[in-house]
This record gives sequence, structure tokens and C-alpha cells, in this order.
Amino acid sequence: MNAGLVTPRRRTALSRAGDALLNVLALGGIVCIALVVMAFVFNVSLIMFKTGSMSPTIPTGSLAVVRQVPAESVVPGDVVTVDRVGDLPVTHRVVRTTPASNGETFLELKGDANKYEDPAGYNVTEVRKVLWSVPELAKAIVWLSNPFVLGGITIAMTILVVAVFWPRTPKPHP
Repeated sequence: MNAGLVTPRRRTALSRAGDALLNVLALGGIVCIALVVMAFVFNVSLIMFKTGSMSPTIPTGSLAVVRQVPAESVVPGDVVTVDRVGDLPVTHRVVRTTPASNGETFLELKGDANKYEDPAGYNVTEVRKVLWSVPELAKAIVWLSNPFVLGGITIAMTILVVAVFWPRTPKPHP
């Protein structure tokens, strides 16, 4: 007699799709953790472009990966971000570099879309050098940072996790 045996329930397509989506999202989480660790190890960060001063090379709405480097290591042609006291950072192309006596480097910068060089140069010891950029990606990140979007994603993920891990009652075998 097989009264104690139960047969596993057939999984629905929705259940399998939920499991697959959860696995993809878990993999995405692992990738995010790895990227955060790599950002600290390799001293890289992200910057978003709100203006078109570097167009067409780096258009408005682009996201760039930058790395902190000594100012003395940059050469004309490099695209760098310099911090300005009391103002937003500026990201432009290096036109000229001049070593200063106090250990700083004087950089003259110009945006690719600008007719003239920046009116004042920048005395700096470190800059963030642009390694590469992706057009339009900053717009997606700004959209994802909206509290309503984040709330919706959180609710959707909660529902997905509950649906995937909800205990299933096995059907007894006839």
C-alpha cells in the first residue's frame, strides 16, 4: 500500500518563470556586489553628464567610469574631472599641463563643444580620469533612483520572493 507516498506537484509555467527571474536577479545582485568591491580596490567611481560641453564625444545624459589618478600623470588629450571649491566639478579635455612648485599641477581644460578653453586653469594634485563612457545610461540611473520606481521594484521583488518560496502542499497519491 502506498498511502504515505506523495507525488511532487507539476510546476506551472509561472512558477518556473518566477524561479528563472529570481535566479537572474540573484546573479545581478552578485555582479553588483563584485562591482562595488572592484570600485574600492581599483579606486573607480561613476559620474553623470548633465551638460553637453563634452559633446559629441560624451553627450548629455552619459555615464562615465572615472579613476582617481595623480594630476601629474595626465597628458593633453585626456578627459578629466576636477573638483572646484564651492562649485560643481567640471569634466573637460586636458589642453596643457604645467608642473607647479608646490607639488600641484596646473591644468588648462576645454570642453569639446566649447569654443574657448576654460577661463581659469586648475591647480590640482589629483583628478578623476575618464576611462570610458556610455551615452544615455545616466538617464536610466536617474529614473531608477526615483522613490516611486524604487518602491515599485521593492514591492515586485517581495511578491516574487514570496511566490517562489511559498510552501507548496503536495497532493496525496491516489
